Amino acid sequence: MNIQKLPWAGIRIEAGKTAVVIDPLFNFPSIFGQPHGSLYPLDEFGPADAVLVTHQHYDHFDPDAIAAYYGEQIPVYIPSKALELVQTDKLKSLTGVRAGDSFEVGELTVTATYSVDGVGDSQVAWIVEDGEKKLIHCGDTLWHGYWWKIAGAYGPFDAACLPVNGALLERPGMEPPSGQPICLTPEQAVSAAVILSAATLIPIHYGLVHHPPIYTQTPDLLERLRAAAENTVKLSILETKEMISL
Repeated sequence: MNIQKLPWAGIRIEAGKTAVVIDPLFNFPSIFGQPHGSLYPLDEFGPADAVLVTHQHYDHFDPDAIAAYYGEQIPVYIPSKALELVQTDKLKSLTGVRAGDSFEVGELTVTATYSVDGVGDSQVAWIVEDGEKKLIHCGDTLWHGYWWKIAGAYGPFDAACLPVNGALLERPGMEPPSGQPICLTPEQAVSAAVILSAATLIPIHYGLVHHPPIYTQTPDLLERLRAAAENTVKLSILETKEMISL
């Protein structure tokens, strides 16, 4: 199984002749100002047989880019409750899923499992396995109590792709702001990886977005991540387009 880092939270997984992408992003959401990094046409990462979406937020679900680069007919899987909110006529094969749903994509088995969204929207984590290796991608989840259930039902994992930017959010309709992170901090990501018995932690969901006060990334995150992971879990910090083999 090969894993390639896409911008922000996205990854591409390839096993044999099958490839899936999770949360691919090309069109940067204007609410976050300007991106702090590069975005690339999705076809630069290679083809995909299916798209897995953790939730419908614009920094995780980019229907225009999916249709433009993978085609309108590509199978796209998204949480069922999120599907009810999607407004696009460009994708012709959208399927809603719930935690526990499992299906095949070519040589890969894909399972949706628990995730908890920072603003209360519907979200899933994705488990992808090829018969030898197994990966979990947790979108932009915050800390929750499902880690032990996921580990018991599906672990251990060869890799866990976990958010690490511990972002603080302030937006209209959310006053007063909580002051609490809406996704995992570096230290929480390491704790989650340990519970999941992940052989390696691949950090995602950091660097590209920092637009205070609307969206404020936690400071010194990579240094904190390395410190928390020392003698605890292996880190695989990937640059966009970089690939590793499990």
